[in-house]
Amino acid sequence: MKLTKLGPNQRDSRLLKSLIIGILLGITAGAAVVWLTPLVDQARERSIIEVTPNGGNQEVFHANIPDDRILIGAADQANPVPRGLEWPRDELFANSRTELFKIRNASDIVIGVASRIAASGPDGAIVEWVFHLPARGSGYILMQPKVAEEPYRSGILRSGTREFAGLVGSVTERWVAASGDADNAPVGRIELGTRLVGTLEDEP
Repeated sequence: MKLTKLGPNQRDSRLLKSLIIGILLGITAGAAVVWLTPLVDQARERSIIEVTPNGGNQEVFHANIPDDRILIGAADQANPVPRGLEWPRDELFANSRTELFKIRNASDIVIGVASRIAASGPDGAIVEWVFHLPARGSGYILMQPKVAEEPYRSGILRSGTREFAGLVGSVTERWVAASGDADNAPVGRIELGTRLVGTLEDEP
C-alpha cells in the first residue's frame, strides 16, 4: 500500500476542519444537555391566595424596610443604597426616585423582586410598580400619584405575564410603619395588596 505524504497546507487544512467540526459538535452537545437537563430548578413557594366574593383572588406581598431594599436612586441621598451609588445629576432625573426591593409572601419568604418608580414633571406625576416572581410571572402596576386614603395608594394591574396574563383588578400600596432606628431612617414595610380576576375571552 502506497502512503501519500501530505504537504504543510493540506495538514493545516485538515487540522482547521477538525477544529471547526469539534467546536460545532461541542456546541451541539452542550445545547442538548441544557435542553434535556435544566440547570436551574426554580422552586415554587405555595401561593397564599384568598378568594374574594366576586370570584377573584386576593394576595398580599410585602418588602421589609430597610432589610429588603436593594437600591434607592434619588437626588441628594445622604445614605445611598447600595453604598457608593452615584445617582445621575442630569435634570431628567432630578424629580424621580427609583427603588428595587426583594418581595415576600404572607409567610415572610422571599419569592421575587419588585421595582418602584415615582416621578413628577410638567405633565404630572407617576407612580408605577413592576414585580417579578420567577416561578409565576411578572406584572406592571400603575398607581394613582396621590394617596386617596391614608395610608393607602390605589392602582390597577395594567399588564402581566404567565400566571398574571389576562388578569385585571385593583392593587393597593400601603406603608406600615415601625419604630425608627438610631439614624431616624424609616423602618416598617411596604405592602402590595392585589385583587385580581380573569377576563372573559371574546366570543368568536
